Amino acid sequence: MAVEERDSHSGYLTTGHEWNGIKELNRPVPWPVWFFLFAAFLFSLVWWVLMPAWPIGETYTHGILEVDQRKTVTEKLIAARARQEEVLSRIATLDFAEIRNDAELMSYAVQTGQTLFGDNCAVCHGTSATGGPGYPDLVDQAWLWGGEDEDIAETIRVGINADHPDSRISQMMAFGRDGLLESTDISDVVSYVRTISGQADEDDRRLGDALRGKDIFADNCASCHGEEGRGETDLGAPDLTDGFWIYGGDRQSVRETVFNGRTGHMPSWEGRFEPHTIRILTLYLRHLGENRE
Repeated sequence: MAVEERDSHSGYLTTGHEWNGIKELNRPVPWPVWFFLFAAFLFSLVWWVLMPAWPIGETYTHGILEVDQRKTVTEKLIAARARQEEVLSRIATLDFAEIRNDAELMSYAVQTGQTLFGDNCAVCHGTSATGGPGYPDLVDQAWLWGGEDEDIAETIRVGINADHPDSRISQMMAFGRDGLLESTDISDVVSYVRTISGQADEDDRRLGDALRGKDIFADNCASCHGEEGRGETDLGAPDLTDGFWIYGGDRQSVRETVFNGRTGHMPSWEGRFEPHTIRILTLYLRHLGENRE
């Protein structure tokens, strides 16, 4: 029979277990432990009664409160869809100015437009919409077909040189390849264009005569680009004086453009986008341009 031993310091009996001179005391479980165990037990009982808890075949106990997370999520999705439809309806019917003055609508247009642009337009115009060789910068405010809301929306709708019956059509002739201008005439007009754009350098003065180029420009280019080279949005002819270039503004790039001509292309999005989607993209692009750093 084991002899009970009481610890002289604490007064508790020992269990008889000893490790390296350390004896285990037979102390009772602390009351906070019992309290929390009992509280957890009571909570579990209440939870089983109030909330869905036990599986029973193909269904489960629904509890007194009949909480259904699937139903709750479905209701929230329905409410969100209804709210979205309301917002889209307002975007589709209000004037652009009214939308722009509505912080909620503009916030929705900017957030949604960023995703739409990234999924559909960034492959050509870049994720920041700043374009690249052959693809216009959409935030520099240099618009080929006009930069007002209605102009941008129409360009998105019908495209440029696209298969849409109302597509915007624009093409620059190949003045060198098709023998419309002599090589020296092209050199002169390139020097003139570089001069009116404020980018002329020593090569332009050495390789061409801007004064002669002005006359050649007037005879061959002014009908589209205007007498002063400021472009014509009705024809999609770019402004040659603003320093913004689609295919590059260095002498070699400008000469290549004059010699071989240019024909840009943008698909029509009318068959793929709802009218409100086109308006959202328009608002997004205007927002980018107005907030460009």
